[in-house]
Amino acid sequence: MKTRIIAQDHVAGIASAVGLDALMDEMISRLAAATIEFDEERTLVRSRDGFHYTEPDIGLLEWMPVMHTAELTTVKVVGYHPSNPHERNLPTILSTISAYDTASGHLIALADGTFVTALRTGAASAVASRHLADPNSRVLGLVGCGAQSITQMHAILRTFPIETVLIVDIDPTAADSFPERAAAVLPDNVLVKQVPLDVLLARSDIVCTTTSVGIDEGPLFADQETKPWVHINAVGSDFPGKVELPIELLRRSLVCPDHREQAIKEGECQQLEPGEIGPALAELVAATSSGETLYRRPTVFDSTGWALEDRVAMQMLLEHSERLGLGLSLQLEDTGNDPLNPYDIVTEVD
Repeated sequence: MKTRIIAQDHVAGIASAVGLDALMDEMISRLAAATIEFDEERTLVRSRDGFHYTEPDIGLLEWMPVMHTAELTTVKVVGYHPSNPHERNLPTILSTISAYDTASGHLIALADGTFVTALRTGAASAVASRHLADPNSRVLGLVGCGAQSITQMHAILRTFPIETVLIVDIDPTAADSFPERAAAVLPDNVLVKQVPLDVLLARSDIVCTTTSVGIDEGPLFADQETKPWVHINAVGSDFPGKVELPIELLRRSLVCPDHREQAIKEGECQQLEPGEIGPALAELVAATSSGETLYRRPTVFDSTGWALEDRVAMQMLLEHSERLGLGLSLQLEDTGNDPLNPYDIVTEVD
């Protein structure tokens, strides 16, 4: 039984063959369908767990498991190290996704998860925004111009009639380079403009916060005037003590987490009492249809990273990999000829 390896070059080949716009549209569509069909008795999603540390640098290694009974189990291992871009010329987030046959435990596939983690996180914001944001939203605000801001923008542009993207970052280099880095998915008719943070918050219909704010260093801003219907996709909180939004804003908003238990532990919801938290994403999608929203009040999507998103992304990668003939098939596991003899592999080699 062989394992399919989908490495960086294969993921790049899939993205090139399918096209970035089509791939994002597909990811949004698949994730929306999976969220509608989500059955917690059949699909078991665990809160992520792992190691958080401060030496040799602040970072974490976490695993995110999800099992669809009688079918597939996926486990993503993700590393978050905010010093990576400057210290090691690596992305802040690195990850791999493995898929297992639930019946046998066989490792079906192992894939790069860095690209699809960014893709599916943007797609999740689009799915949530469909149910929480004004469908006629024209102005998108991006707080933080790192890697994740590009897929957030891409997903929202594929979902709303955005005309203007307002950006801000404490690092001038990140803000200045954003249009060039986002060029592949930025239409010519969309204006990108750097503005002060207070202007961005006042003018935006939808805001995505994608920062690497440190533990106990948040929030990013004090509560201030926004449009009455503003929707915020809060993406940067993924660690106990790490928050982006002021509690006053959260308390006057409908706050919907992707995964309630996880968001209470390490998302914006860690600032709130249980009774102050709105429906989780799956509950929200089940209760409302796109366009039928509560968008005349502020809303927040507390996006901490739902493992179901990784299962959907992995399934998409596998299907395109097989269709396009991209990937390697390797005999990775020791299955031998005799399941009762672990030394049978030695005989085979001899």
